[in-house]
Amino acid sequence: MPASLALHDVRVRYGPVEALHGVDLAFPAGAVTALLGRNGAGRSTLLRTLAGLLSPTSGRIEWDGRDVTRWTASERARDGLALIPDGHGVFAGLSVRDNLRVFASADTIDPALDAFPVLRKRLGQRAGTLSGGEQQMLAVSRALLRPSRVLLLDELSQGLAPRVVAQLYDVVSELAAGQRTVVLVEQYAGEALRRADVAYVLRRGRVAFAGEPGELRTDGHASLFD
Repeated sequence: MPASLALHDVRVRYGPVEALHGVDLAFPAGAVTALLGRNGAGRSTLLRTLAGLLSPTSGRIEWDGRDVTRWTASERARDGLALIPDGHGVFAGLSVRDNLRVFASADTIDPALDAFPVLRKRLGQRAGTLSGGEQQMLAVSRALLRPSRVLLLDELSQGLAPRVVAQLYDVVSELAAGQRTVVLVEQYAGEALRRADVAYVLRRGRVAFAGEPGELRTDGHASLFD
């Protein structure tokens, strides 16, 4: 698969501490890429770097063949990159309807309500009072309501019931099938590996594994998560 988004020898520092050590990764369009690893492995740092919230100390980021290393987060968002952070990323004080209207680039919010029918029953409810799963559905809705070409998801399944996780991943898989680039950062690999087309494991800021998701479903790779 051709790469839509790629990092070349990217290093990122927090003050004197280097969090990413010369990372080379490619994320294909029309595919789900699982980015796995323990807490502190560098997963969220990498996602924030892709989104433009962190600047590399060295290396290059390419998007559709363009060098976007110095693009700001807002420039990347305007060009079609959407980040859904850990913690859902909804406007807690606004109603579900108003959240969807903020996300929407057209007059209709129906695509989100069709994908997540439970939100139709919550339109007048403040987003901060929704369950964790419903908040995550609302957050993912922004990718359904905007012409996002790249979707970055940080801990999509954290703390959610398996039934809700499966519903969210169904929508994510459909987005990838529409030729979007989807990157999933997860600590718990089960559902992510079942849905992913490509898998990477970060370990202490370096790429410890790159390959087929099926290869990680064996005990022989357990040490990658130490």
